Amino acid sequence: MEMQFACAARERHIASPLQPGASLPLISLPRLSHRVLSLRFASLRLALCLLFLAFTLTACKTLAPAVAPAPAEPWEVRRAALQARGNFDLTGRIAVAAAQEGFNAKLRWQQQGSQSELALDGPLGVGGVRITSDRGSVSVLNSRGERLDNEAARREIETRLGFEPPLASLRYWVLGVPDPARPADETLDDTRRLATLKQDGWQIDYGSYANVHGESLPSRVTMKRENVRVRLVVDGWGS
Repeated sequence: MEMQFACAARERHIASPLQPGASLPLISLPRLSHRVLSLRFASLRLALCLLFLAFTLTACKTLAPAVAPAPAEPWEVRRAALQARGNFDLTGRIAVAAAQEGFNAKLRWQQQGSQSELALDGPLGVGGVRITSDRGSVSVLNSRGERLDNEAARREIETRLGFEPPLASLRYWVLGVPDPARPADETLDDTRRLATLKQDGWQIDYGSYANVHGESLPSRVTMKRENVRVRLVVDGWGS
């Protein structure tokens, strides 16, 4: 019996070596050299940089501009709707090459019913020009503050731009549709959007479209006629 109690006491002592008041055994840790610590910190910084780079690339992909989706409606329906649109506005840039002359300018376009208002700011000889077109009538406000109408306005525009732009048709071309008042030759792309338009002696090529509130509108347009070439980049659509 005494032997059993003694064995049990020894087992309890072995199973629970940390008795109250007992001291913990000391464990010696290897000392790391300064070079090893520097290498480890450098590896940690590299890992954090790679993680941040991966996060940044993912964010860039997420924030990339949306590609214009293929239109759901038939071309004939969308063409009629865009030709009937009375109000819109856009901002962008144009590059004009006419004969041996050329210039770049900023463009602001506001369409209200049949009235087109274009503001061109850039190196157009001297300053910019404001053009208003409405049902065949044209007026110009030049950089000198002079207001010109009809024939005088057309001469001023041709002098500044190097050619007379087809203002009546341009309001349709920038929307990606032909002028309904004139015959046209249309070529559509695979998504049933206008790719090339030939009308009134001009060839209009649509390089790309933008998704504007679920609608496909042109973002890059090139217009050519004889020795004139006009490139339009739309930066933003409104209305």
